[in-house]
Amino acid sequence: MKRIEETSRPGAISRRSFAGKTALLGTVASLGFPMIVPARVLGKNAPSKRVSVGCIGLGRQWDGSNIQPFLDAEDAMVTALCDVDAWRLESGKKKVESCYAKQSAAGTYAGCRTFRDFRELIGLKEIDAVMISTTDHWHVPMSIMAVKAGKDVCCEKPLTLSIEEGRWLADAVRKHKRVFRTDSEFRSIPQFHRMAELVRNGRIGKIHTIYTGVPKSDVTNPPEPEMPVPPELDYPFWTGPAPMAPYTVKRVHAPHDLRSRPGWMRVRDTCEGLITNWGTHLNDIAQWCNGTDRTGPVEVEATGVYPPQSNLWNVLLEMQAVYKYANGVTLHYKMDRPFVRVEGDEGWVEYEYSTKDLKASSEKILTSVIGEKEIRFPLKHEKRDWLDAIKSRGETLEDAEVGHRTCSMCQLAHVSIQLRGRKLKWDPDKELFDSPEANQLKKRKSWRAPWTPSSFL
Repeated sequence: MKRIEETSRPGAISRRSFAGKTALLGTVASLGFPMIVPARVLGKNAPSKRVSVGCIGLGRQWDGSNIQPFLDAEDAMVTALCDVDAWRLESGKKKVESCYAKQSAAGTYAGCRTFRDFRELIGLKEIDAVMISTTDHWHVPMSIMAVKAGKDVCCEKPLTLSIEEGRWLADAVRKHKRVFRTDSEFRSIPQFHRMAELVRNGRIGKIHTIYTGVPKSDVTNPPEPEMPVPPELDYPFWTGPAPMAPYTVKRVHAPHDLRSRPGWMRVRDTCEGLITNWGTHLNDIAQWCNGTDRTGPVEVEATGVYPPQSNLWNVLLEMQAVYKYANGVTLHYKMDRPFVRVEGDEGWVEYEYSTKDLKASSEKILTSVIGEKEIRFPLKHEKRDWLDAIKSRGETLEDAEVGHRTCSMCQLAHVSIQLRGRKLKWDPDKELFDSPEANQLKKRKSWRAPWTPSSFL
């Protein structure tokens, strides 16, 4: 299947090219062609003042969470899409153009360009920023190539499949001076935001213990026979840097389906499972509360249970870990329920995801007012945080360094588990273990050509 642009270039509108095309709109409309610019993009919201966003990966997460905030934003415009699944690409195009058509006086819009190869999208001069919602194993190559091309990046969590590549990403973002947002919404949840401000401002005294949990992974899948690749899917390109394996539906995603959880999330070649998938949500809040979100623990000891080696779905079914930090804090992390609990010498606070109320050891803690001169964090949607930082050229609330440190914290436990529960010392400054075997496990198991590190670093 050819990796070519699916939509013809003539007539496509970007925020930078719009000015030169505006004079033609009256003529185009009079000739009976559709008006392809939404009414709301004129005036103060002209494309020249808006962030042109390209989206890479149009699956379940993109469709359910990552696209609508940009379509609703007055200061952004989705101008290009990319996916290796032609059905998803066409569905995404319809979604974007239908939304903009409803905002147009003429009721039509046809200006969203589509691509099968992400390199073509990030090579567009008119694209300012990219939203990456692909499988985990693609995050680092795509993000690094995007920042090297001068694009700001918002990338789904977990950012990486290994500690080593997380450092590559954080360093690349810093070197190329791009705005980066790790796309976890948990810092935008009011209860977790409130928890962080209370803890960081000493309302529970000196922290000594943190507990975090993620949902249990109680499902696995036995081996499956090879199946025919759906005609709309470029499977070799989807596999990319991961080891090539026979195609099965449950290794990838269900065809023509944007609702079900994809199988790739349970295959270690493409995802580490809940230890990082949910872990990068909850442990990010723990690191935030502890003031260690740009560093990490100094010791880890963890155990876990994998399904049979022959299974297709081979991520951890159970795990628990204990970390120690240089500031004396101990963190207990396990598969249980999605929550964070922080304990100090003057009280505790706890919040379980999707429940209503933040809990604390006293009403006084819950009703405490954070003063103007105390530590305060902006409370805004993660996409708004990214767009605002792009315009101001400031930092996001969860940049590449923070995202890497949170992901690597989860991966420290996974390394210990792979070494059968060995207690490991970790130097968060040098990002090195006290064990040669553990340092080998900092790296991704393999990179398949041509998508080796030399192709994007």
